Amino acid sequence: MRILIVEDDPVLQDGLGVGLSLAGFSSEVVENLADARAALAVGGFDGIVLDVMLPDGSGLDLLAEWRAADMALPVLVLTARDQVGERIAGLDGGADDYLGKPFDLEELAARLRAILRRAEGRAAPALSWNGLVLDPARMTGTLDGRPVGFSHREFGILHALMERPGAILSRAALEERLYGWQEDVESNTVEVHIHKLRAKLGAAFIQTVRGAGYRLAGP
Repeated sequence: MRILIVEDDPVLQDGLGVGLSLAGFSSEVVENLADARAALAVGGFDGIVLDVMLPDGSGLDLLAEWRAADMALPVLVLTARDQVGERIAGLDGGADDYLGKPFDLEELAARLRAILRRAEGRAAPALSWNGLVLDPARMTGTLDGRPVGFSHREFGILHALMERPGAILSRAALEERLYGWQEDVESNTVEVHIHKLRAKLGAAFIQTVRGAGYRLAGP
């Protein structure tokens, strides 16, 4: 899951990036409203973490602008813990959740998983397909009840495919989910991960659609 972080505090930027990465998210960080608009115009995000106080204006004004334009991505607003008015304004202005500063990174990750799950129309925290069950909170999986270990990237690919079973995801779309703008990606990286996943789950579990990408095999 790829998250846009809009936050101007360098220390908090680093903490959010590292913490969300450990929780299985890929993230991009921008520090002002202008860069947030530009990043969202490029697209490819599943959700947004939005600070209220930014150098060039209020995050709540940006949120109102996005919602007025029918931007439906889940948004978690970061506020000062004692600013009840900001929290109310954020929720009434279109935020899906809020978190007061200072906050626990594990709680932030859990709240993000919850609002992303709701956006996908799911109530259950786990993803299931053809005997495989993924637990995004713990980044673990079982196949027919048997534990299966996955690397960070392998889990990310499976998560992306299982969010949309039957849909074809291109290599570029999977790379976008796994890597940030500033990370170098080797040309065969996705293929290597797919090969390893097939070794663990069975050769037919993930299908290659020539010229288009990958999808999960039908039930």
